[in-house]
Amino acid sequence: MPVIKSAAKALRQSRKRTLQNKSKVSSLKAEVKKFKKQKNPQSLPKIYSLVDKMVKTHVIHKNKSKRLKSQFALMVAKKSSSKKKTS
Repeated sequence: MPVIKSAAKALRQSRKRTLQNKSKVSSLKAEVKKFKKQKNPQSLPKIYSLVDKMVKTHVIHKNKSKRLKSQFALMVAKKSSSKKKTS
């Protein structure tokens, strides 16, 4: 346990931020799971927005967001191309 007052405050802040970040990450994971199940092009802007907000608040790294967005776009493209082939 911290002895100095400022260290105690820093610990409280750190714990609070950790909880908030874990909550945000779990909500992102839930949305990603939903998106992977549906692969709906209309939900793409919503998930992009969510990922961008995570980057803005430093919850995830910007390169991870770029990778995720790329993967989402590929999923939608594959789904749409497979529909064209079967039609």
